[in-house]
Amino acid sequence: MEKPKIISIVGPTASGKTQLSIDIAKHFNGEVISADSRQVYKGMDIGSGKVTIEEMGGVTHHLLDVADPMTPYSGAEFARDAKEAIKDIVSRGKTPIIAGGTFFYIDLLRGNISSAPVPPNEKLRDKLEKLSIEALYEELKEKDIDRADSIDSHNRRRLVRALEIIDSLGKVPSPVNSSSEYDWLTLGINIPNAILHERIETRLKDRLNNGMIEEVEKLLADGVTTERLRSFGLEYKYVTEYLLKNITYEEMVENINIKSRQFAKRQRTWLKRDTTIMWKKFPVGIEDVKQEITNFLSD
Repeated sequence: MEKPKIISIVGPTASGKTQLSIDIAKHFNGEVISADSRQVYKGMDIGSGKVTIEEMGGVTHHLLDVADPMTPYSGAEFARDAKEAIKDIVSRGKTPIIAGGTFFYIDLLRGNISSAPVPPNEKLRDKLEKLSIEALYEELKEKDIDRADSIDSHNRRRLVRALEIIDSLGKVPSPVNSSSEYDWLTLGINIPNAILHERIETRLKDRLNNGMIEEVEKLLADGVTTERLRSFGLEYKYVTEYLLKNITYEEMVENINIKSRQFAKRQRTWLKRDTTIMWKKFPVGIEDVKQEITNFLSD
């Protein structure tokens, strides 16, 4: 039986994955599945860079706004929900296109890694929750440098989970090479650092001008705790710190820009492991990938 064909768009944050995925979907009768660990949450729109209805341009998107911000959404849940979305898209004769910056999610779906079979350890979690994010990251570096190099060092939930797995198994399991139930074409956007850093700064200015601070205020008013918002890292962490008057506006902007650049570096570290990615130089438009996709879909 022929495997369903899936197109995946990868690259560091702010490299243009969203627009490219929409352009491809329009040209190749596709629908987009978001692979972003923050865009799954309702109300987290501006800070997560969630695509707007206008930006979608009529292209159907999946796995946006599927979870409550106070209820953690796991990689296993993403893999389950993404498989259901793929089944639905393929059944209607369309092409699934996966785009997003949470490459852990994509690798789970591809079968390159698996969720560790480690149950929650509440006693250990209580102990780890007392530590700062910085202390958690330092402990992870000491115990499993490979996982530390690829993890979002500002995501408390993932740091705690990684240390929980290490406590049980000794280390976070390495990637596996199981056969995927799908046929993949993975396109990567290779963007120079100087341009990427400029785009990160411009993006932040746009988000602030478009109401990102007000978005965090509303999340707080709706009952999302400050600790939960901090756990999302990047924009949500530092806007929360600003609203709590722990940092100035200027410090907030500086921190988000610095941490976003560091996040992009970790994303690249993760992607370097994947030799199947077909890299394209930024900027990448539909004409740059049309022939590869045509060949892939016609095989």
